[in-house]
Amino acid sequence: MSLLKQLFLAICLFLVVAFTGSFIAGVESSREQLISQLRSHAQDAATALGLSMTPHVDDPAMIELMVSSIFDSGYFASIRVVRIADGSLVVERRTTVTPENVPRWFVELVDLRPQGGDALIMRGWEQAARVEVLSHPQFALAKLWDSALGSLLWLLLCGLVSAVLGGWLLRTQLRPLDNMVQQAQAITRREFLTLPRVPRTPELKRVVLAMNQMVDKLKTLFAEEAARSEKLREEAYQDSLTGLANRRQFDIRLSNQLVVSEQHADGYLLLLRVNDLGGLNQRLGGQRTDALIGALGELLKRLLEAPGRSEWLAARSRGGEFTLLAPGLSGEDADQLAIELSQGLDNLRQTGASDCDPVAHIGVAAFRPGEEPGAVIGRADQALAQAQSNADKCWERLDDFTAQSGQGLHDWRSWIDDALNRGKLQLYFQPVAECAARERLLQRKVLARLLDPQGEAIAAGRFLPWIERLGWAARFDLAMLEHSFAHLAQHPEPLALSLSAATLRDASSKAKMLAMLKSHPEAAQLMTLEVDERHLPPPAELEALSQSVREAGFSLGLQHFGGRFSLIGNLTHLGLAYLKIDGTYIRAIDQESDKRLFIEAIFRATNSIDLPLIAEMVETEGELRVLEELGVHGAMGRLIGAPAPWQ
Repeated sequence: MSLLKQLFLAICLFLVVAFTGSFIAGVESSREQLISQLRSHAQDAATALGLSMTPHVDDPAMIELMVSSIFDSGYFASIRVVRIADGSLVVERRTTVTPENVPRWFVELVDLRPQGGDALIMRGWEQAARVEVLSHPQFALAKLWDSALGSLLWLLLCGLVSAVLGGWLLRTQLRPLDNMVQQAQAITRREFLTLPRVPRTPELKRVVLAMNQMVDKLKTLFAEEAARSEKLREEAYQDSLTGLANRRQFDIRLSNQLVVSEQHADGYLLLLRVNDLGGLNQRLGGQRTDALIGALGELLKRLLEAPGRSEWLAARSRGGEFTLLAPGLSGEDADQLAIELSQGLDNLRQTGASDCDPVAHIGVAAFRPGEEPGAVIGRADQALAQAQSNADKCWERLDDFTAQSGQGLHDWRSWIDDALNRGKLQLYFQPVAECAARERLLQRKVLARLLDPQGEAIAAGRFLPWIERLGWAARFDLAMLEHSFAHLAQHPEPLALSLSAATLRDASSKAKMLAMLKSHPEAAQLMTLEVDERHLPPPAELEALSQSVREAGFSLGLQHFGGRFSLIGNLTHLGLAYLKIDGTYIRAIDQESDKRLFIEAIFRATNSIDLPLIAEMVETEGELRVLEELGVHGAMGRLIGAPAPWQ
């Protein structure tokens, strides 16, 4: 029972005891007073009769007349006149009237008996007779009943008003306790909230201030750990001059992109090399050359800001060599991107940043999952060499394999639209297990394949770039959500489903998604929605989304985490279910110590707020063993299990 209820019941019990005692004391006092009045009434009547009958002591008729007149005009139970000499009865009047409108139980409870009085009738100096009078309590009982009812109603009214006011006062005074409970519950959800209003009650004020101080301390520790981890990531994976990824990050990302996976698509690698960097240093000086390198970095950053390019990676490999990894890019778009980049290089030359003509050359090479990184880089080097030998343009594209799809935008639009309209969507499931016990499943990640007109199942890595290009990502999310709920109705096991950036950005799509969640409360404990770190909305919108998803009863997770470690400072307000570490930082972690240090930093930061970590793309026993040693909670990847239809 809550403290509020206990205090409220205690106050009510005290009021009942106090009012009951007051009521009983009032009734008893009235009873004693009425008994005295009845006794006085009887004695006065007896004395008056005795004096009136003295002259007529020997006249029975006159005595009877006097008795009758007194008896009929007053409230008497009986009046008797008895001769003293022989005890014979001269006259007697008696009534059996019962009190009206007074319950019998009250009469018995009060026990107000008739009270008597007597007086002597004298014959000279001789005692001739005795008058005995009993006052009837009828009138007293009626008066006492009315008085008791009035007192009871008044006490009940006072008790009700006191209970209402006491309950309101208690609720008002104890409201800070409810706020502190919510604050403690928020901490368990990995949200650190401070209470802005401090109560005036000294005892509660001290507790609230202590709780706020504890929360501020936790937030400070978490922010410090996040800052140290972010600095470590920048030193390990970021180029200090341009702010782009460094060669180490590029090699890791390229190797990861070439792994055959449901999520990995074909694409293009752009290799940009500044012409005669050593000569530029001598002619322009180190400061202007660094400015040119920085301007090239800004140019690549602007290219990455365009919609649909969140999964691309721009890096500075060394000196004046830059790379741009563009998964999901088609041949025509690759040409357009190279033209856009060459125009940017021309602008740099015209502004005087370089006296080279052109500033740099670009090699564009296709890649597909399953290739070796060296083969892709070699193809890009060959394209770059062809561009350097071509005086007409500063870029060249090289495709030397026939696996690239010949389908155009119209073909993809037709069959994707048909597949979504007719429900030609097949769910695949990839297990997510505990690192310490891989046979213990945490959930299953929901993936998808679309059936093309020939009935062939197309992996997500091939059709997802086209869905984003067509602007149907939110439509695809809703279809996946609908199919997932249908699956949960038959097979209730924990699932995780990714949301696209389009669903998070578009208000109407987000509203449809939340409405669908609220219409399936039975699946709330089994479904976790995942958002990509690279597609996150602004912090305020993300916090509102997290709150809406939790209000619907579902959980929210963050996948592909690691590239923007500074975001970890905002995780305290989101109440996330877990973080999934991007496979880029997991691949070969048993062989590369810097990755291990980075995962240790993430674990320290997230462990302080009790946020579980799950590693993506775990491929070897060595990787899993290191993750278990680091304390990572779960893992997914081909070592745990490849995506497959439900069995």
